[in-house]
Order: sequence, then structure tokens, then C-alpha cells
Amino acid sequence: MSEVIEWRGPAPYLFAPVTSPATDDVADWIEFSYGWGCIPVTARLGATTWETSLMPKDGRYLVPLRVSVQRAERVGLGDEVRIGLELRPAS
Repeated sequence: MSEVIEWRGPAPYLFAPVTSPATDDVADWIEFSYGWGCIPVTARLGATTWETSLMPKDGRYLVPLRVSVQRAERVGLGDEVRIGLELRPAS
């Protein structure tokens, strides 16, 4: 389980940090990075599946939660979520 967090960049975004021990598994995927350490994945939260990229931040990876995913799964800041990840080829 991972707690949904906010990271304020040019605009606020919600993310789910990848937790241990999954972080170790994801670190093995770094060879598939298309740059800046971003790793292309297919993510699943509840009944919603989407293509995204894991973003490295402070020694861990973050899963971006699109607004469409947040709405479909009724997820917000501070909620606990379980996200499935599958490595996908970079497009």
C-alpha cells in the first residue's frame, strides 16, 4: 500500500510512491529507462489501467495519478492505494 502524495511542480500533481520491496524490483528495470531515469509502465488501480512512466524522486519512484484515474477510482490526497505495475517497452 502507498499513500497518495502531492508534488508541486509547475502545477500540483498527485503521485503514489512505489514502496519497498517493489522499489528494489523497479530499480532492476532502469535499463529500460528512456531518459532521466523514467521507466515506462502500465499501471492498474482498481478497474482502471493506464500507460505512464515511473519518475525517480529522492531515491524512490513515483507513479503519476492522472485526474481521470483519480476520478474513476475516487482517489485523493492521503488515500491508501495499491497499484499494479507492468514494465512496457518505451514508445
